[in-house]
Amino acid sequence: TLLFSLLGGGWWMWRADQWGMFRIFHSREDQPEPDLERYEFLIAELAGWRAELVGQYLKARTNEEKEEIEEDARVILELMMPEMMRCWLGTGYDFNGVAEKPGKGKIACGYFVSTVIHDAGFKVNRYKLAQQPSQNILRTFVGSEYCQLKVDQDYQKYVNVLESRAHGIYLVGLDTHVGFIMNGRDGMRFLHSSGIEQAGVVEESRDGALALKWSRWRMLGHFTGDPAVIRMWLSGEAIPVRE
Repeated sequence: TLLFSLLGGGWWMWRADQWGMFRIFHSREDQPEPDLERYEFLIAELAGWRAELVGQYLKARTNEEKEEIEEDARVILELMMPEMMRCWLGTGYDFNGVAEKPGKGKIACGYFVSTVIHDAGFKVNRYKLAQQPSQNILRTFVGSEYCQLKVDQDYQKYVNVLESRAHGIYLVGLDTHVGFIMNGRDGMRFLHSSGIEQAGVVEESRDGALALKWSRWRMLGHFTGDPAVIRMWLSGEAIPVRE
């Protein structure tokens, strides 16, 4: 793919290893302190890679070339965004929390989701997005064919089906909550700003994801699986928030 020609295969592998990017789907129960320095580094790196891909995308002459670049963009987002989320681990929760950076104040679930998406390079109003019901947050980005709604489904059955789905980053809307799910070779991981015991931003395995388990209403959207989402990122155009 163009990914290695753009970034340099050896350099990319070394850089990713230095920052631990290949931990993206590894099991991790410990919750470190917020890491603002790394967060800002990742934002800058992702912006640089996006600029490279956009340059290639504008020069692409065939649909096949564009699809190849879109696939590279998806891979980069799936590597980088979960690591950006993990920089927030340990940041406190507040129902009205609007922190802009990891560890710099408290953050509500909707603002955690909208801020990470915004800082990853999606041109969306993070305040307006965060204030929407979870289904509107999902549908701002993900088309209906990439969304699935389940109500009152047994939790273990729900997660078993989820883990059998395509790998990638998902948005999940719950009764009164929203967060990210990373689905990978080691199973699912739930990253969100949890109000349970005011836990704040946490990363949880299927057994520890109580907010997901207790919710009756679960709407799942394959964020990086929808090609339209990838094109939103590459285009740099303003994304209207669904209301």
